[in-house]
Amino acid sequence: MRKLRGTVNHKKYPTTLRPKKRSWSSSFKTLFSSSRGNSNINYGRPDFPFLVTVFILLAFGLFMVYDASAVKAFYDFGDGFRFLKYQAMWIGVGLILFYIFQKIDYHIFESLAVPIMIGTIVLLILVLIPGVGTEIYGAKRWIFGIQPSEFTKISVIIYFATWLTKKTKSKIKSHSFEIFLPFLFMIGIVAILLLLEPDLGTTVIIFGSSLLVYFLSGSQIWQFILSIPFLLLAGVGLIVLSPYRKARLLAFLDPSTDPGGISYHINQVLIALGSGGLTGLGLGSSRQKYQYIPEVYADSIFAIIGEEFGFIGTVIVILIFAFLFWRGWKIIENAPDEFGKLLSAGIIFWITLQVIVNIGAMTAIFPLTGIPLPFISYGGSALLSIMIGVGILTNISKQGNRR
Repeated sequence: MRKLRGTVNHKKYPTTLRPKKRSWSSSFKTLFSSSRGNSNINYGRPDFPFLVTVFILLAFGLFMVYDASAVKAFYDFGDGFRFLKYQAMWIGVGLILFYIFQKIDYHIFESLAVPIMIGTIVLLILVLIPGVGTEIYGAKRWIFGIQPSEFTKISVIIYFATWLTKKTKSKIKSHSFEIFLPFLFMIGIVAILLLLEPDLGTTVIIFGSSLLVYFLSGSQIWQFILSIPFLLLAGVGLIVLSPYRKARLLAFLDPSTDPGGISYHINQVLIALGSGGLTGLGLGSSRQKYQYIPEVYADSIFAIIGEEFGFIGTVIVILIFAFLFWRGWKIIENAPDEFGKLLSAGIIFWITLQVIVNIGAMTAIFPLTGIPLPFISYGGSALLSIMIGVGILTNISKQGNRR
């Protein structure tokens, strides 16, 4: 941790790696020129173990999407490969975005943080306007099939990494509440817009990853301790004021509550995991994928992994994600400057928190939230936003490995 929070050795990382102040227009011009490979920076090698792990998860996810969705796809559309083809398309687009963003000097985002954040807030407002946002299952989260809340994750991380980089650690410690209160105000605006959709799961991920970045920037732990009562009060208020969230909490506390209604989803997930036992029912042998579990190929895909590959299979998947986090932590440690450290930390914390929340919900440790499993669950916006994050991480790792 001392190495992570220490000062940057500028002799090791020359001035060419440190960004100069740019206007928004010049930053956008540099952004496009960097994506075409015109950057003057001599990059090092990327973190290949990290990238190999990402590609393994993508390949496994594509297979599992087909495995979990074929029955529903054939029953509803007469094409068992429907969701597989869409997911393959999203992976293809995601790989293109990854290639573009891994070539862009990540320092450019420090100059673009404000316009990116403004654009994100505008999209979050637009999605709530009738006739603009699309409502599915009572939630207004989509514009032309794109889910802005997924891209809000990376936007907020870029914004706070930039903002906190400009605040020296000494200022954070000596004028702590002058930093902490504006931080809470900004994250509160985003949270309110997300909760109006409503999207509590994404709100938790964004708030959690942002808070971790904030404390990694040099703040004191007592601020977090003092904020706990307010966070608990806000959580209780959100549950009490929303009958749907209250029902989900009751189902979480007692799965036998309304087994044919609000508890149905988690009960079917637990049946799938329990049926898998130690070694699983075998590849393609899931019974719960026969439309017993809602959205089985999306947020609940971990249940099918457990049913077909058993406890051993789920542990292997968790270990792969743990390895991904470890390699991500290496990228954080080797980042050449404070902005790179905070930006990479935010992306890694975001992916890791999403894994924890998804698997925790599937195993009844947390209430169901609708959060997808990174790289594996079906979904376009979630996959594209994460591949953008992976591209940025790769650029940071290449600059951190420059020798």
